[in-house]
Amino acid sequence: MKITIAKNEQAFDVIAAWRIIAQMLEKSDAVIGLSTGQTTIGMHRVVSEIYKQYPFNVSKITLFNVDELTNLPREYAGSCYTMILTQLAGPLGIAEENFIMPPTLSADFAAEALLFEQRLAERGGADLQMLGIGLNGHIGINQPGTPFESETWVSPMDPDFEARIRRETNVPADTVLGGLTRGIKNIMQTRKVVLVAKGAHKAEIIEQAVLGPVTTDIPASVVQLHPNCEILVDAAAGARIREEAEARGFEW
Repeated sequence: MKITIAKNEQAFDVIAAWRIIAQMLEKSDAVIGLSTGQTTIGMHRVVSEIYKQYPFNVSKITLFNVDELTNLPREYAGSCYTMILTQLAGPLGIAEENFIMPPTLSADFAAEALLFEQRLAERGGADLQMLGIGLNGHIGINQPGTPFESETWVSPMDPDFEARIRRETNVPADTVLGGLTRGIKNIMQTRKVVLVAKGAHKAEIIEQAVLGPVTTDIPASVVQLHPNCEILVDAAAGARIREEAEARGFEW
């Protein structure tokens, strides 16, 4: 496992952006998994800015997001489809058929989960996953307690996140919200994983995920077992791991 601690948030965004661009340049038909949230907005902006200034061939690049909200309109500004389309797929001109996302509305989400994985498998599987981490250690929408052998499924939302979504959308109280997420097993099958975090509020969970025991109580801790994983954080998020990680001889 490699650890990279950027000197500040701006440096983090640039380094993370180049992880995405490097994969695109290395493999012209790369399949790249993304994550949404405050951590990734900046890196997506930098990728788009570099592409605008120095265009390169993305005609065969496939993008997808690690998860998607369920039982909400796809047009909702907080849907993963809309965020990735706005932040990255649109600015790069990724063809619709190369932007693989499950629907937000369906009568059979179990079938949609299988189809999502089938479409990725048909393209050779995921080459890179830029993977966010929640304050409770979730990855994708795999909450604490999710078995490591889980495969793509519809998971409950974090209660605080669900409450915010309901406030923003006024969705009826009897509508069950969740998230279709790649399972932990599927995420771990990705050829390269870059776990990303920034901000002091992520320092404690990064310490637990990177230096603590591998446990389903902290789903992100499973990346310690991945054969090609990088932990990429800014100085604030990495404040609690630098000294101990150096002492343990991690790659830097």
